[in-house]
Amino acid sequence: MKVRAVVEATLHKAPPNATHWSVRSMAQAQGISRMAVQRIWKQYNLKPHLVKTFKISRDKQFVEKLYDVVGLYLNPPDKSLVLCVDEKSQIQALDHTQPGLPLKRGRCRTITHDYKRNGTTTLFAALNMLDGKVIGDCMPHHRHQEFIRFLKQIDAETPAELDLHLIVDNYGTHKHPRVKSWLRRHPRFHLHFIPTSSSWLNLVERWFRDLTDKRLRRGSFQNVPELIGVIHQYMDNHNQNPRVFVWTASVERILGKVVKCKEVLGTLH
Repeated sequence: MKVRAVVEATLHKAPPNATHWSVRSMAQAQGISRMAVQRIWKQYNLKPHLVKTFKISRDKQFVEKLYDVVGLYLNPPDKSLVLCVDEKSQIQALDHTQPGLPLKRGRCRTITHDYKRNGTTTLFAALNMLDGKVIGDCMPHHRHQEFIRFLKQIDAETPAELDLHLIVDNYGTHKHPRVKSWLRRHPRFHLHFIPTSSSWLNLVERWFRDLTDKRLRRGSFQNVPELIGVIHQYMDNHNQNPRVFVWTASVERILGKVVKCKEVLGTLH
């Protein structure tokens, strides 16, 4: 009976002073040991301390855009390049307020929890789906002027005889009238918009994650030029030995998961 009581409480109740159960709070509420709670949770694969975030796109053209973008990944057009393009905005040049201790045997590296803000930059990046290389540049602002400047850079650094299919999000900069005018004068450029709230469809976000995890999160930068130099160094090193990100999920598989998610959410409301 205690097993059932623990499972029912974990799934359908919450402690009076918290959003979720801990081993100790559940043990106290049920009058059993912490080890007993741990065994029950392990047996029923319950993890109340964990939570995952999600958001289902409400884009009315979700299916059409999904077919368009996934089609570019799985069956790219002939004589063309597919580029995943986005901006990583407001990258902060953070400098820790005190020097930490280096890594040594028996002790991890230490850094201060507080820091000084020394300015920001925005990284414009285009991930080439063919060879995994990245075209990129850092700029002080995130406006249509900078986006056009970056389009010109892409134009200069890609073979002129190839069409360019750019996968982008729905940020207003990408749809600015002057951007549209520039694109009309450069017909080899074709913009493909992912559905709203679907950044996971743009594979350059995966490269941004690596940049953040490997080079930025634990870095210390005294000024913006130093931050920009580190970003360009990381990009140059990546391009010397690029990693190709391969898309494998079909539209049908994605839509199946979306339908299942909506069904589960529907039963909870």
